[in-house]
Amino acid sequence: MAESKLRPLADHIIVEAAKEEETHASGLIIPDTVSKEKPQKGKVLATGPGKYGEDGKRMPMDIKVGDMVLFTKYGPTEVKLEGKELLVLNESDVLAVIE
Repeated sequence: MAESKLRPLADHIIVEAAKEEETHASGLIIPDTVSKEKPQKGKVLATGPGKYGEDGKRMPMDIKVGDMVLFTKYGPTEVKLEGKELLVLNESDVLAVIE
């Protein structure tokens, strides 16, 4: 995310939501006017340095830039920056890394 000026702090991460396919297996195309649920997976663009533990030392992040993650539906904060819609969420809002 070198071109952006958004730097996550503590245990926050910046995610670009994965684009859902418009065509279903049957070949049916769903128009944008039909309300769709937002995707709950995306690619990690940036991570913070990690939060501080009770001992005053930083706890390393389990998630790294480039990971594809599955996150909670109501955890992210939506941000629009440089024409891109991005999500800011805590590391604890991530349920799994998709491998």
